[in-house]
Amino acid sequence: MAAFARRKAQRLARPDASRKRSLDARAAGLARLLNARERFCTASSCDGRVLVADTDGSGIQKKNCRWLLVTHDPCAKGDVMTALEKATGDVVFKFEPFVLHVLCRELQDAQLLAVRSTHCLEVPLSHKGRLLVSEEYIEFLVQVANQKMEENIRRIERFQKGLELALEAAVPTDTLAPEGPEKSHSVYVHRRKRRTTREQADPSGELEPQDDTESSLDLFAEIMI
Repeated sequence: MAAFARRKAQRLARPDASRKRSLDARAAGLARLLNARERFCTASSCDGRVLVADTDGSGIQKKNCRWLLVTHDPCAKGDVMTALEKATGDVVFKFEPFVLHVLCRELQDAQLLAVRSTHCLEVPLSHKGRLLVSEEYIEFLVQVANQKMEENIRRIERFQKGLELALEAAVPTDTLAPEGPEKSHSVYVHRRKRRTTREQADPSGELEPQDDTESSLDLFAEIMI
């Protein structure tokens, strides 16, 4: 536990190594929420972005990549066309969703945050500087990416609300009086008061997922999206 605390303090004291040198606005609230808990430490994050990248065709985009356009907000076709004027290699148009990397003190802490999404888009636009698609198709891609960005923003808001509730409902037992040797290890105890109340109101036990707060909390521990 002390080792994790030291590692967390060292990491949070480092200068921001991202190109932007600062947290994205929508990720900042989640980072503060998690870093305020001794069991978590955020490592890197991105709000979600639309990206036009020029590569050398090697397939190693992160290593040999030049960003022609990057925005964390909806973009316009004109922005993409202007970026393409600077292209010399293989250009890809990408939408990358929100990502948050978190260091966790114990396995059960990580299980609380186990969420994965495939809400992304990547399409080649040019090869060796030659445009392969029409402007009409680029306009269509921009519309799709903007729709994904809007959904991405909604997902971040949902995720933060769900995480706040999950952290409140998940009580580490090492903060409680142990009942015996078998209780000495740290596990999470989930309170089910809301679910119990609703099940009493609806004997069938059938709940709509979007209306069941406790059910939404289970996503953090059980479902890989």
